[in-house]
Amino acid sequence: MIETAVGLVAGVLILAALIFFIQLPFKIIWNSIVGGVILWLVNLTGILTIKITFIHALIVGVFGVPGLILLAIYLNFIK
Repeated sequence: MIETAVGLVAGVLILAALIFFIQLPFKIIWNSIVGGVILWLVNLTGILTIKITFIHALIVGVFGVPGLILLAIYLNFIK
């Protein structure tokens, strides 16, 4: 009885870890696409000009508005 419960719990944990690691690349790609669209919209306004690269899109996609602000400050004032 205990062996069955331990096996079931181990199986569920392994399945959860598998699902997490399969979803991770898709989540990174989706965040990059969203970040690229946000950068495109910012460039469209003409207030800031930020080159759209995969790294810039990933930063904006993962960190959101704070990432956009820090990226704009870094690219326009520090670099």
